[in-house]
Amino acid sequence: MEPHFERVTIIGAGLLGASLGLALKARGLADYIVGVGRRPASLDAALRVGAVDSVSMDARAAAEGADLIVICTPAALVERQLDEVRPVCSAQAVVTDVASTKQAVCGHAARTWPSPRRFVGSHPMAGSEKFGPEHGRADLYENSVCLVESGAGLDEEARQRVAALWTAVGATVFEIDPARHDALLARTSHIPHVLAAGIATLAARHGDVRRMIGQGYRDMTRIAASRPEVWRDICLTNRNAMLDGIREFQEYLAAFARAIEEGDAGALDALFSEANRARRATVDE
Repeated sequence: MEPHFERVTIIGAGLLGASLGLALKARGLADYIVGVGRRPASLDAALRVGAVDSVSMDARAAAEGADLIVICTPAALVERQLDEVRPVCSAQAVVTDVASTKQAVCGHAARTWPSPRRFVGSHPMAGSEKFGPEHGRADLYENSVCLVESGAGLDEEARQRVAALWTAVGATVFEIDPARHDALLARTSHIPHVLAAGIATLAARHGDVRRMIGQGYRDMTRIAASRPEVWRDICLTNRNAMLDGIREFQEYLAAFARAIEEGDAGALDALFSEANRARRATVDE
């Protein structure tokens, strides 16, 4: 059964927040949506595209009376927003977020929110290198994956409502422990952004290469055009898992460097063959 919310507060009226507002409206899942932000221009754009019904720059005031609150700010700001809205949340309110890192956010909520906790962390794996409410789309979450927090201390009804929310806007929901989430996402999303940034930077240091690049370069570096501050915050809020993964990748690069330096065709073939098998094992074509 699809959920229905009388009053929704979306804190952060950027691409993800605006797209969620549009998705809720397109599917008739919400009666009234308030958008919260820090920049009047972004709030005006969210109103203009029809993602929200009204706007506010005061998250605490906007959260009063809401039965669903979704925090769509960068990861580093989520804990502050949780602290701000917690005192005014009703006992029936469901609260979630969209941050790409979960352990710090969910750990903070576990320490500061009443138990059983009605804040349930979530991470819809949808987005674009474009940003801002003007790029919001009602279908952004369709055919995406949304990872929803699992673990002790959660209010079961709130957890079910959060899962139903993302299912209703088109995502496939998987439950996951926050620590495992961050370890996996470091390797499947966060470190790939670091690598994309490195590939783009190294190529640009050789001058204007626009006429000499292929589709592989375009595919590998597309995500390097994302907002720097978003990925800065992800690196800082997933520090330990990213450092572990980067060290693993440094060892992997060192193995490639040794094979190339020594002219070891067998080692290179083994490394590329392992990668071929790994790609087939991890991605459905």
